[in-house]
Amino acid sequence: MCRLFGLTSAPRHTHATFWLLDAPDSLSDQSRRDPDGTGLGYFRPDGSPQVHKAPIAAYADRAFAEEARRVESVTFLAHVRFASTGDLQLRNTHPFEQEGRLFAHNGVIEGLDTLDNHLGSDRTLVKGDTDSERFFALITREIEHHGGDICAGIRHAAQWVARNLPVYALNVVLTTPDELWALRYPETHKLYVLQRPVGGHHGTRHLDHSGSHGHMRVHSTDLAYHAAVVIASERMDDNPNWRLMEPGELLHVDRRRHTTSHIVLPEPPAHRLSLDDLRPDAAASQR
Repeated sequence: MCRLFGLTSAPRHTHATFWLLDAPDSLSDQSRRDPDGTGLGYFRPDGSPQVHKAPIAAYADRAFAEEARRVESVTFLAHVRFASTGDLQLRNTHPFEQEGRLFAHNGVIEGLDTLDNHLGSDRTLVKGDTDSERFFALITREIEHHGGDICAGIRHAAQWVARNLPVYALNVVLTTPDELWALRYPETHKLYVLQRPVGGHHGTRHLDHSGSHGHMRVHSTDLAYHAAVVIASERMDDNPNWRLMEPGELLHVDRRRHTTSHIVLPEPPAHRLSLDDLRPDAAASQR
């Protein structure tokens, strides 16, 4: 299964090294099980998006390691890919960038000819072959149609897909230089959120915990002094405040780290897919 990770420490900058590389089962280590590509997205101080990605596993990509250890940002978006749609090329590796925003997806959407027809001329936003980038293009168009309102853009795009296309899962994270959005839909894959105060729930500690399911360990001295909101495909430490997002929940963290969420998709997809409905390679990517 693809791995999603998002972090915002708005309005402060912070390092993401501890999440991506310093853990015995960090995203870099997880990529040994999700071997089809890895990507890290962040923003420079001037707000310009930066994406480092490669269609190979993170553990085999020295540049990924160097990049993840070096950068700092207000928001981060990382993705480890197990391909379901699109071949192993750079253009199909997450995160994707459109109109200064970064996006990554975990799941499967089918009916791509129908989606292409619906996109029309906006199909030019899509550089690769994935269902994920096509969905991002639909979000980008809906944001424009709703006057730059990103929550409305994600909501309307997801509602159209849920009504019109076969859907297995639609978990996404979208970031701008100082804000973050996450959607979990439906309940197929888990997506967690942690609102971590300065020093964690103890109030005085850096982050140094074993994952509650034994999948990941993390360490960060930065989070002894910075608060953060984290989105992840699994709990990344033993903090009791990790919350499993509800199916259909759209969460937004603004530039002051204020968090709001709404159920924007209360009903299951009209054409819901099971693992048995997927192509063998797509099914393997979602297990």
